Amino acid sequence: QVQLVESGGGLVQPGGSLRLSCAASGITFSIFDMGWYRQAPGKQRELVASIPRYGRTSYADSVKGRFAISRDNAKNTVLLQLNNMKPEDTAVYYCNAQLVISKDSLKNYWGQGIQVTVSS
Repeated sequence: QVQLVESGGGLVQPGGSLRLSCAASGITFSIFDMGWYRQAPGKQRELVASIPRYGRTSYADSVKGRFAISRDNAKNTVLLQLNNMKPEDTAVYYCNAQLVISKDSLKNYWGQGIQVTVSS
């Protein structure tokens, strides 16, 4: 059974920091591309940051220079460091794991989501 379990969310003041963690089980973590998405009330889910099996990390323009994604394949964990947070970062954050099997087949898993609120 595949599980992605997020932790580290909560309430933070503008300018503050949080670190989100996603612990994966039931998958061969090292071969998956990992990402963090978020969904604010009334908005579509959007990709925040990704870290592929190979290659470079990527970020949404709105978080570049403030957020940092990393992974630890030995611990089956992906982290998202959120710095200099803004009220518009308020959302439910989701961990995602993807593996392209073929051009017609994709393994795609989601965590349950964790609330992040930026407010004074």
